[in-house]
Amino acid sequence: MNGGKVIGPKEIVLEWVKGDPSAFGRIVKMTMKQAYAVALSFVGNADDAKDISQEAFIHAHRARSRYDPDREFFPWLYTIIRNLCLNFLKKRKVQTNLSLDALELKPSRDPNPQEQVIVNEKREMVWKALFELTPEHREVIILKDINGYSYAEIAGILDVPIGTVMSRLYYAREKLYEVLKGFKSI
Repeated sequence: MNGGKVIGPKEIVLEWVKGDPSAFGRIVKMTMKQAYAVALSFVGNADDAKDISQEAFIHAHRARSRYDPDREFFPWLYTIIRNLCLNFLKKRKVQTNLSLDALELKPSRDPNPQEQVIVNEKREMVWKALFELTPEHREVIILKDINGYSYAEIAGILDVPIGTVMSRLYYAREKLYEVLKGFKSI
């Protein structure tokens, strides 16, 4: 317990690892939106993303004894979410129907209604193109270009060298460009 002191995220995670049952609830509250966004970026459906992100927290709690406290919590949770999403997509073996929720991850701030329609159409086309990519390619583009993570942060999340991140991103962008060329002009 914290004895009334204000504690940070790392300390909350350590309390959870030591067995404090209330600490995990605080961890979920701190990371649930981010977990949902990750799942949504993989599966493209709001209901499936909610189910997967909730399942990821259950898996994380059950795997508490295997968590390395020297590692950041969210990259560890990300790996769980990613694996659940990839397994979900393999089981389904059908391209996902794009949920409108997935299109809203990066809302436009353009106040002009006519331009807003064009921006929304372009955004929808890019998201549809993203879902034509493999989950691994879609993942690296979303982490870098949509969520704004640095190469080093992505390397930590995916547990790969920075050079691998750069290479994956290069090939993912190339593939995305090819898919977008097949769509009508954006």
